[in-house]
Amino acid sequence: MVDFPNPPAMLVESREHLGTLWDAARVARVKPGTIRVWMSRRKIEPMDLGDGGPELFHLPTIEAAAQRRPGRPAAA
Repeated sequence: MVDFPNPPAMLVESREHLGTLWDAARVARVKPGTIRVWMSRRKIEPMDLGDGGPELFHLPTIEAAAQRRPGRPAAA
């Protein structure tokens, strides 16, 4: 289970909402390596477009993931 799941590919409004690893890093204001860490920690995942093309990310989902502050929740 991913913390910030992508919408189904058929619901993505346009290709403008998709971007490469570098685009995702730019939107989140982090380094590309941080995007890879988020993927390994199951915070985000690339879109599954089933076309065998390059790894693409849903940029609005990446932006939402970037808004969450790292660390433990206040109730912990």
